[in-house]
Amino acid sequence: MSRPSHFGDAGQAFPIYITVVGGLLLLALAYLAVGQAGATRNKAQTAADAAALAAALETRDQLVDQWVTNILDPESWQAIFEGKAPVTDACWRAQQLAARNDASVTCRPEGLLAYTVVAETNDSVGDTIVPGTETQKATESATAVIDSRCSFELSSENDDGAELPSLSCKGTQWDLTPDDLTDLPQPEDLFDVHLADSPAGDE
Repeated sequence: MSRPSHFGDAGQAFPIYITVVGGLLLLALAYLAVGQAGATRNKAQTAADAAALAAALETRDQLVDQWVTNILDPESWQAIFEGKAPVTDACWRAQQLAARNDASVTCRPEGLLAYTVVAETNDSVGDTIVPGTETQKATESATAVIDSRCSFELSSENDDGAELPSLSCKGTQWDLTPDDLTDLPQPEDLFDVHLADSPAGDE
C-alpha cells in the first residue's frame, strides 16, 4: 500500500521554501544597504547645507558690522549692501560646522555674496552585501547666498551726515536720525541668507 501523496509534495516544496526565504533575506539586506547609503548621503547633504549657511551668515554679520560702523557715511552704504565692503573669508566657519557634523569640506566664495561647499562624510556607508561600501563615503554640495533686503536714496542733505537716508527693507521703513541710533535694523532685516535652491527669507 503506497503512502499518501502529500508527503511527497511536502518534500518537493521544502527546497522551494528555502529558495524563497533566501531570496527574501537577500532582498531585505539589499534594502538595508540602500537605506545605509541614503542615510550617509543625507548626512553629507546636511553637513554641506549647514556649512554653506554658516559661512554666508558669518559674512552677513561682517557686512552688518561694516554698516553700523559707517552708518554716518551714507555714501558707503551701497558698497556694503553689494558685498564690496572689506570682509574676511568666512570659509573657516564652514569647516567648523562641518566638523560638528562629522564631515570635512572644501569651501570657496562664489563672487561677493555666496559660498559653495562640498562636504564629505568622515564615516563610510559601512559593511553591506554590496561590495565596496565599507570604504565608500558620501559627498554632497550646497551653495548659500546673501541677498540685500534694503534700498535707499541719497540726497545732498546726506553729504555731511546731518541727515540719513530712509532705509526701505522689504516693506519695512527705517527712518534713521544721527542723534538717535539705538533702534537699528537687525542683521536679518538687512540681509537674507538662504540656500541657492531655497526661497529668500528662509533664514
